[in-house]
Amino acid sequence: MFEVFVRLSVQRGKEQALRAMGMLYRGLLVALSDEIALQAALLSLEHKLPLADRVILATARLHQAILWTQDEHFKNLPGVEYIEKQ
Repeated sequence: MFEVFVRLSVQRGKEQALRAMGMLYRGLLVALSDEIALQAALLSLEHKLPLADRVILATARLHQAILWTQDEHFKNLPGVEYIEKQ
């Protein structure tokens, strides 16, 4: 939520970022648990990802979810559907 809000604020302004945050609350919010933190740490041994990206990927994997993203850090990783930016 932190990354989404900051990025949208920079790209589209605070008002649109706040509206988008409201939409995120419609979905499942997952708290950062010890299990997710450990999985993120293990991912750091496999992939050179920034900390927040490791947490995001670990969360998706633990919930058996496909991670849809336009973030190039995730390109070609298992369980990720990367969509190139236009």
